[in-house]
Amino acid sequence: MIQQAEQQDALTAATLALLLWPNHTVEESTESMTQVLEDDNAAIFLAYDHDKAIGFAQCQLRTDYVEGTDSSPVGYLEGLFVLENYRQQGYARQLVVHCEKWAKHMGCSEFASDCEWDNTESLQVHLQLGFMEANRIICFTKKL
Repeated sequence: MIQQAEQQDALTAATLALLLWPNHTVEESTESMTQVLEDDNAAIFLAYDHDKAIGFAQCQLRTDYVEGTDSSPVGYLEGLFVLENYRQQGYARQLVVHCEKWAKHMGCSEFASDCEWDNTESLQVHLQLGFMEANRIICFTKKL
C-alpha cells in the first residue's frame, strides 16, 4: 500500500531517508522531512507492508533548468528507497508512479531524476522505471 505522507509521518520518512542518506542525524533528517511535508511544491510517499513502513519516495517541483527537459515546472524524484527485503517486488515502481501522478496533477508534463555516476544499482532502477539517461556531468568546486 502506498500513502502520501502527512506531518505526523515525518519521523517515519526520516528514518527511511537515513538509510538512503546516512550522513545526517535523526534530528536533521526529521527536520528536513518536516520542511518537505510543509512545502506545497513537494510530496513524500510511503510504502507499507501492513503497518510497517518499508520504503519512501520524495518528489518536488523544480523550476530551474532540469537536464534533458524543455518545460517548467518539472516533477523531480529527489529520493527513492525500499528496504532490501522488499526490493524486486514492485514497491519502487508504485512509489514512482504515485510521484508521477502527483507531478502531473501539479501541472507537469515531464518527470526527471538523477543519481551519482557510479551508482550502478540506482542507474538500473531508473532505467527499469522508464527513465532515459539525459546526460552525465562531473561537478567541480574550488575554495576562494
